[in-house]
Amino acid sequence: MAAAASSSSPPAVITCRAAVAWGPGQALVMEDVEVAPPGPLEIRVKVVSTSICRSDVTQWQSTAQPDLFPRIFGHEASGVVESVGEGVTEFQVGDHALTVFIGECMSCKHCVSGKSNMCQTLGLERKGVMHSDQTTRFSIGGKPVYHYCAVSSFSEYAVVHSGCAVKVSPTMPMDRICLLSCGASAGLGAAWNVADVSKGSSVVIFGLGTVGLSVAQGAKLRGASKIIGVDTNPDKQEKGKAFGVTDFINPAELNEPVQQVVKWLTDGGADYSFECVGDTGVVSTALQSCSDGWGLTVTLGVPKAKPEVSAHYGLLLSGRTLKGSLFGGWRPKSDIPLLVEKYANKEIQVDGLVTHDMPFSDINKALELMLQNSCGGVIPFRRRPSFLPELGNETSLVVSFLLQQWV
Repeated sequence: MAAAASSSSPPAVITCRAAVAWGPGQALVMEDVEVAPPGPLEIRVKVVSTSICRSDVTQWQSTAQPDLFPRIFGHEASGVVESVGEGVTEFQVGDHALTVFIGECMSCKHCVSGKSNMCQTLGLERKGVMHSDQTTRFSIGGKPVYHYCAVSSFSEYAVVHSGCAVKVSPTMPMDRICLLSCGASAGLGAAWNVADVSKGSSVVIFGLGTVGLSVAQGAKLRGASKIIGVDTNPDKQEKGKAFGVTDFINPAELNEPVQQVVKWLTDGGADYSFECVGDTGVVSTALQSCSDGWGLTVTLGVPKAKPEVSAHYGLLLSGRTLKGSLFGGWRPKSDIPLLVEKYANKEIQVDGLVTHDMPFSDINKALELMLQNSCGGVIPFRRRPSFLPELGNETSLVVSFLLQQWV
């Protein structure tokens, strides 16, 4: 494939392989796509590892924006900077980086407030284009291919705004830290930043995918005394224990509402509840599982349908609180390097979130496993950049479920 751009010549268009969705819910097709050079304040990244987030699947299946196809999904990724655009000073060719689906411009009202990670310049992108000029960097035969969250990591190369990338040490394992670009960070941040879980408290988590397990880990590290995991996959019971889950509930095995069981286990209701499923009906259940007076429910999931939340007003009058969380409240540039450092120091667990290692060519199989709830909610793919030296054993590869082969 393409080699790294030299500092003496401007970056050129790259042709590479990408998994393209041609319509809602249609199997992804490996296509040769053209990737434009990075524009001002942008970088082009050779994707080394990417994972499937539940929101990728939700939006891939959604018929709400049929005009945004063909499209390249994916937003949790690690990679190596292949070229930089005009005005970029933070990154150089060869730097290792994480992509993030929201950025931090450092100068807008939200960024300077210290109270929010909802950057007004580089916030969540929903139109399938780049933040800077509202156009795409991908094309096939001269026709545009749309982005997802201004990242689109289901491609060998991707162009992202430099404000939507975080530089990391080249010593970090890229097939694991890619989970910190979304799922793992979102869960930890929900427990630490949004809920501020207290020592000795009780917690209930609905959905034990990557995000839910990371919430459990965050609650455990904060000293929560009871962490209840709720999931319809019985395999998650053992998995949850490794991340701090003390009690497990499978709703399919109950003869009474989940919230009643939670109240029984917590003497009237949990101090904190987390909705990590992407189901607004579960939000109401999570709210009912909280304690009167001070119970806090945090919703993290992206709903597949029915985006409106419905709950009896009495739940709020009784003192419960409902909060939303995007990326766990983390500011990408300011905060994610701290999480990477915690991972490097073995203060947080990320490796155990991976359930499968798979080659990029098996992405449709990975999507099937995600839909079957057979994986941890994240599926990283790893490949060796062609312009890097040999990295050693090339027969091992990864997924939140994992396969074996560099691609």
